[in-house]
Amino acid sequence: MPTKNPRINVVLEKPLYDSVGKLAKEDGVSLSMEIRDLVKVALDLREDVELGEIAEARNKTFRRKEALKHDEVF
Repeated sequence: MPTKNPRINVVLEKPLYDSVGKLAKEDGVSLSMEIRDLVKVALDLREDVELGEIAEARNKTFRRKEALKHDEVF
């Protein structure tokens, strides 16, 4: 049965392929599903890093005396 999801072909070095295969076997899923889940985790981690950098930059310009109080916002 054809899938509606787009596909990606990727070439892995043997040690990396073996490691992913081991994880897939431990998780009881296919190689494809294991790779998909690993990519999701990697994207989440990258997003966390980027959002942390944005928060850090905003924190450097934060001035408590200039900030609005809760009752001033709502």
